[in-house]
Amino acid sequence: MQNLVYYLPAFGVIGLLYVLWKSAWVNSQDAGTDKMKKIADHIAEGAMAFLKAEYKVLIVFVVCVAVLLAVTADSETSSPLVGVSFILGAFSSALAGFIGMRVATKANVRTTNAARTSLGKALEVAFTGGSVMGMGVVGIGVLGLSVLFIIYSQMFGVDTQAGLNQVITVITGFSFGASSIALFARVGGGIYTKAADVGADLVGKVEAGIPEDHPLNPATIADNVGDNVGDVAGMGADLFESYVGSIVGTMVLGAAFMVPGFSDNFQGLSAVLLPLVLAGVGIIMSFLGTFFVKVKEGGDPQKALNMGEIISSLIMIVASWFIIKWMLPAEWWFQDPLYTWADPVKGTLYTSTGVFYATVIGLVAGVVIGLITEYYTGMGKKPVNSIVRQSSTGAATNIIAGLGVGMMSTMWPVIIIAFSIIGAFYFGGLYGIAIAAVGMLSNLGIQLAVDAYGPISDNAGGIAEMSELPKEVRSRTDKLDAVGNTTAAIGKGFAIASAALTALALFGAFMTTAHVKTIDVSKANVMAGLFIGGMLPFVFSALAMGAVGRAAMKMIEEVRRQFKDIPALKAALEAMKRNDHKEMKDWSAEDLKIFQEADGKAEYGKCVEISTQAALKQMIVPGLMAVVVPVVIAFLPGFGVEALGGMLAGVTVTGVLMAIFQANAGGAWDNAKKSFEEGVNINGQMYYKKSEPHKAAVVGDTVGDPFKDTSGPSLNILLKLMSVVALVIAPLLVPASETATSHAEPAKVKMTEVPVATTQPATSTPIK
Repeated sequence: MQNLVYYLPAFGVIGLLYVLWKSAWVNSQDAGTDKMKKIADHIAEGAMAFLKAEYKVLIVFVVCVAVLLAVTADSETSSPLVGVSFILGAFSSALAGFIGMRVATKANVRTTNAARTSLGKALEVAFTGGSVMGMGVVGIGVLGLSVLFIIYSQMFGVDTQAGLNQVITVITGFSFGASSIALFARVGGGIYTKAADVGADLVGKVEAGIPEDHPLNPATIADNVGDNVGDVAGMGADLFESYVGSIVGTMVLGAAFMVPGFSDNFQGLSAVLLPLVLAGVGIIMSFLGTFFVKVKEGGDPQKALNMGEIISSLIMIVASWFIIKWMLPAEWWFQDPLYTWADPVKGTLYTSTGVFYATVIGLVAGVVIGLITEYYTGMGKKPVNSIVRQSSTGAATNIIAGLGVGMMSTMWPVIIIAFSIIGAFYFGGLYGIAIAAVGMLSNLGIQLAVDAYGPISDNAGGIAEMSELPKEVRSRTDKLDAVGNTTAAIGKGFAIASAALTALALFGAFMTTAHVKTIDVSKANVMAGLFIGGMLPFVFSALAMGAVGRAAMKMIEEVRRQFKDIPALKAALEAMKRNDHKEMKDWSAEDLKIFQEADGKAEYGKCVEISTQAALKQMIVPGLMAVVVPVVIAFLPGFGVEALGGMLAGVTVTGVLMAIFQANAGGAWDNAKKSFEEGVNINGQMYYKKSEPHKAAVVGDTVGDPFKDTSGPSLNILLKLMSVVALVIAPLLVPASETATSHAEPAKVKMTEVPVATTQPATSTPIK
């Protein structure tokens, strides 16, 4: 056991070495012309300025919560060190976002420059930049958790059930810190990016008739900054906390197996260490998968990205079989108070084969949900085409179609999640559900690489437009960007699916830690908690979307003011209107001079400032709600621990549904709008950019922006954060009589006391 524990940090170190290697490679690529470099510098400065401002606000929150956790920690079941774990988790989450942001703002302009020569080279640069983010997240996660486990094991000991539980309880603070930062990063980044995006779209595209990435558009730098703070730093922190949360939840449930009759070669700790080992090996498999992402000129980038993910998943399945068979006993009986239908004497039969099946179920479910998401949001697919067709009759029908697609898109992912839960539970009980979440996230390194590739490609297209590069360059970046929209949607679907399983694993861990045997929905307090939990995702979404709306209004007013009050911009817009549908080479010399003189006259900094201030101000209330509400429900007279369980159930169900609906509706609206850029045939007539159906599609995309990039993806963090908060305060909710009993006889566990031999073969039904 000791040898294995000390090897685990090495996997995290491998991930971080990859980060250093590929970061250096990205930096070594040519950044292009001076104009391209100047634009990229503006984007990088704006992104880093926002991160610094955001982290200054969050430091106060982190310190206050850490002190509160340390002061209220129960010395018998926890430790004041839970506050230290919280700080380290928060720092790790922030660091994961920072690493992703740093490399993304380097890779964007280098992707643009690579697109000047070939599509394949541009894909390589963009994907490599994304892979730095992906491997950084998994590397930091495995390194942080394994090092904390080693340190706390030395301090508290893991040779007794009580000691092991105390170690894992203190480690839950790491997950709490990661979740807290992730929610603020997601909400804050989402508000920032969508305020800028809406302003750039509505005033630039619809009113002024210029592209959102045109240098005359004052919101264009803020828009490109937003792609990084929302879809790179925000997504990185989001999936970092999913990754950590799934591992911690599985460790909590695995600790329950440390009982007589569970005979392994790891002092009874194999079920606790298994999620860390799977996550560590997943880093290697993600690394191998990156070598299969290649595309030739004229090829399909989507197929190249899918190839890397599928190969990584397949070799991870093979590796999982050998890891699980090596670590876990072939079979064991376990008395679990949650399973009232189990054998009253022997309990429930678990097998290592069953745990493997549960792991595979999670991994396969993640891939399938990604493919379903691709269908509902991909260009050329039936759902997106239905939105395109209904754009011909105006914005209202476009919005109705998008809402319908989003609502329908919840069906198959939820069915997949439901069957995954049933299947994983059948093969491994609550531990099976938890290990399914770990399986789904085991190759997160390459999954997040594919996701972070999207905003890098989007930025590359913006830089190409602002730098006025040849059309073929923008054509290549648009091809990458269109795929990036789909990969971003797939990433969000993947994050939501993993959130559902992770939240359920954390829910089981909460029930185990709080000694809650059942959640009876016929009880008044449980039903009250259920309704409150079901309501929270709606209130949270309203707060997030309201914040985007208010910030977007300020952005729109600022962009309109600049078009009206800055003479050079006003004259350039008039010149563009006079030469509508003409190539720039056919413009008159006078109009060309007017246009060139307007270059750089837009006040980009003021738009960046509006987005930054709005994001920092508006992210506080939604973030605090996720932390405060579980505590209030737990300790409010008339509610209590069972009501808290009901609330977690309610927020998980409605949160998952709302998140899928919003993310897919927004993704479908976005690609419906992009369909017009290449031209679409509606009832025998071709429509292009600036046509009336295109303007209707822009309005639909604007509605979908906060859906897919602010409230939708933030919801999966909300439900996990609430579960983590419940898990952290669970030791305080255990009745005093049960606490005294559980600590009365902390005798060491001897695995030889009860033989493992059973009356049934290992191939028998795992759960009865």
